[in-house]
Amino acid sequence: MTDVTGVTGVTGVTGVTGVADLASVPGLAEVQALTVDVPAAVEARALRTALGRFATGVTIVTCLDDQGQRVGLTANSFNALSLDPPLVLWSLRSASTQAIAFGRAAHFVINVLSENQVALSRRFASKVEDKFAEGAWATGAGGAPVLAGAVAVLECETASQQTAGDHVLFIGRVLAVTEAPGPPLVYQAGHYHVLGEVL
Repeated sequence: MTDVTGVTGVTGVTGVTGVADLASVPGLAEVQALTVDVPAAVEARALRTALGRFATGVTIVTCLDDQGQRVGLTANSFNALSLDPPLVLWSLRSASTQAIAFGRAAHFVINVLSENQVALSRRFASKVEDKFAEGAWATGAGGAPVLAGAVAVLECETASQQTAGDHVLFIGRVLAVTEAPGPPLVYQAGHYHVLGEVL
């Protein structure tokens, strides 16, 4: 993933406390800066460890760059935002080598991984050159790659971007959604997990 807590190359949870109201966004893909005040007493390692206690799903987020090349990365910073209108969000380190591609992309796809897709998660969190050489891929909204076997796929139009601290927060308007039965891949405290028993 890009910076998932404790995993090299996973998109980590950022601790952003607010999201700009979309009604105030003048246009699609408009970049806005969010100021998030964190007390100086909060030490980065302690914050990272604490955030890592929060269990998340694991996704591969994809798009096409402005040359038409496929781009993808593993991220656990995905979350729901709104049902009406249908909006989701995720974040990416501003320093990521893929930040420019996602910043310019009009569409992206959130592929929610199943528990048997751990190898793909690790592949897209790595620096391997052709990440898309593994997995079965189709074409989604705006040409963004869609992964077969994912437990959910959300094809999105980029609605807005906000810079918050050292991350960029992407908000997407969901254009199409598919889902499949089966257990999702789980990430917590720097490790992958399988879903436990229903309580």
